[in-house]
Amino acid sequence: MRIDFDPEALGSTPFYKLLTSVVVPRPIAWVSTISRDHLSANLAPHSFFTVAAVAPPIVQFTSVGRKDSLRNVEDTGEFVVNLAPEGLFEQVNATATDFPHGVSEFEAVGVAQEASARVKPPRVAGSPVALECVVHSTMGLGNSTVVFGRVVHAAIDDAVMVDGHAEITRLRPLSRLGKNEWGTVGDVLDLARIRYADWEGQGPEKV
Repeated sequence: MRIDFDPEALGSTPFYKLLTSVVVPRPIAWVSTISRDHLSANLAPHSFFTVAAVAPPIVQFTSVGRKDSLRNVEDTGEFVVNLAPEGLFEQVNATATDFPHGVSEFEAVGVAQEASARVKPPRVAGSPVALECVVHSTMGLGNSTVVFGRVVHAAIDDAVMVDGHAEITRLRPLSRLGKNEWGTVGDVLDLARIRYADWEGQGPEKV
């Protein structure tokens, strides 16, 4: 038996909580930006995040409401997506605090930063991956704005690389679940795609 939910009847906030409890796990874009005057660096986690395109390489994150990340992106046209690692769990969560406009989360939370190679916003020094981006476009959807960024530089810690591949068990990325729940890397399943030419007798058993 299934339970039916009508988004309009339930209301936006209750349905948002339901939606984020079933669209799981969600990777986290720990987005660093800088103010137009380059005096204040902002850092905030966004769990509506994914790859949007391959050639050119474009990633996307969604700002629910108008937050400093979005304002800075619109003002400067640049941002950095830092991987949110398990070892910085408390700092990632703390940067989601609604600090007043102009307060740098880097400074307030005590997150070390380093200069980026191609863009003005700083990178998180303790993150194993930083994707430096310039804004490709933005799209308003209801109370949210989707930001598309073209990746112009990637900086990856060599400690997480194995044979040219970023190893998941070394990256140890956090993910967001429902309520106040967070996910870490559990069992990793390794299964190659099946080519159609090899499909006969190779498909999963029907249930």
